[in-house]
Amino acid sequence: MSTDSVPGVIAVLLVTAVTLGIGTWGLRFSRTTSDFFVASRTVNPRLNASAIGGEYLSAASFLGVAGLLLVGGAEMLWYPVGWTAGYLVLLVLVAAPLRRSGAYTLPDFAEARLGSAVARSACSLLVVGVGWLYLLPQFEGAGITLEATIGAPEWAGPVIVGTVVLVNVASGGMRSITFVQAFQYWLKLTALLVPAMVLLAVWWDDGRPAGTASGGWSVPVAGDGSIGLYTTYSLILATFLGTMGLPHVVVRFYTNPDGHGARRTTLVVLALLGLFYLWPPVYAGLGRIYGEELVRDNRSEVVVLELPRLMLSGAGGEILTGLVTAGAFAAFLSTASGLAIAVSGVLTQDVTPRLLPAKGAGVSAWRLSAVVAVVIPVAVSLAVPNLGVAVSVGLAFAVAASTFCPLLVLGIWWHGLTDAGAIAGLGAGGLGAGGAAVLTLAGVHPDGWIGALLAQPAAWSIPLAFAVMVVVSRLTASRAPAHARRFLVRLHTPEALEMERR
Repeated sequence: MSTDSVPGVIAVLLVTAVTLGIGTWGLRFSRTTSDFFVASRTVNPRLNASAIGGEYLSAASFLGVAGLLLVGGAEMLWYPVGWTAGYLVLLVLVAAPLRRSGAYTLPDFAEARLGSAVARSACSLLVVGVGWLYLLPQFEGAGITLEATIGAPEWAGPVIVGTVVLVNVASGGMRSITFVQAFQYWLKLTALLVPAMVLLAVWWDDGRPAGTASGGWSVPVAGDGSIGLYTTYSLILATFLGTMGLPHVVVRFYTNPDGHGARRTTLVVLALLGLFYLWPPVYAGLGRIYGEELVRDNRSEVVVLELPRLMLSGAGGEILTGLVTAGAFAAFLSTASGLAIAVSGVLTQDVTPRLLPAKGAGVSAWRLSAVVAVVIPVAVSLAVPNLGVAVSVGLAFAVAASTFCPLLVLGIWWHGLTDAGAIAGLGAGGLGAGGAAVLTLAGVHPDGWIGALLAQPAAWSIPLAFAVMVVVSRLTASRAPAHARRFLVRLHTPEALEMERR
């Protein structure tokens, strides 16, 4: 091991030790099945918002945004803008009613709203699929980080992150992981902010060089004429509407005490995300000046990790490299933990009891499900490397926006949604966006409009899913659940009014 890798090794070991330490401390509060699934619905808004920020700011946020901006210019700002604005849509349409549904998971909500076991199974399949699709870039990002900072083999990142996540999730569930993720948000923010401030000071002392960036840096809409415009708007739709459909995001709203707490949590999350996303563009801008070789060598995704050494020699550069390495590693751990929680919850309720009836849906089944939830995506990430961190996450958003977004919006706001309509819409959106994601990740990149439609499917797959749900529900109106209107009243009635009525 070279001396250059020592700060990175120390950072990884410290983050791992603190993560396991906090998770172990959280075990004291994890005793019941409800603790494992939703932390017994007692997480206060500030803690919950920090935990959401911790799990939501993934490898794509910590590494991918700066890399995309470095290569693609200002048009890539739609990624962080959309990822943040998605919580505004979630606040307005979904947060409080979803908490009042009383569900543990998205499949729980589907069954309670539609009275259909088939709809529940379809949602379970999609939660696992979206969760695993989103886990892949977390493990890939971990491999990139350890390879770039300490020279470890690329397989080491997925194995280490997978192991730590599995230990925390299997041992403490949601209650324990909430404390871990809250800590990791503030670590990630510090790991970006402090080096950025130092590097800006270095840039200022260098005479504020402008670099050799082309004029395309300031173009806010994608080029290539109508195809570029389609790509931009499709990306906006995916990021704005995909947030509410991500299983690891939605499950956290079940941990609030009530609907008011869910809304307050969302407002705090908006502030935390806005604060975080101020900093990746700083790294991208400085990378345009000091990191041209990263673009030339097709290594733009490591600009956050490499920039401190490129701009600052000696111990200062190594210390800052260790700090950003710690933040990046925390990003993989926190997001992977949230996804593993969501997938484990669904597997525990809908898969494990069927395969192993003796285990039921208790803590033992949870731990078995956690192993499956983590091991399979780790194996896939090792077998299929170089998927592209930000691209993979963008496709996961497109699939979530094309499936769970229509289900939640129509299920919460329209009493006419039927089980047949929901299943048909989930199938149309899931097969459309999911098929496009599989082809894109498999390396199918046709030129022209076909390539654009596959790479950014949200602009056609989301309207398709909504249209199919509405049309089929109209055609099967007789299948509308008898309790639909009462259920919607429950979703939209504030808890204070419910208490007064009682």
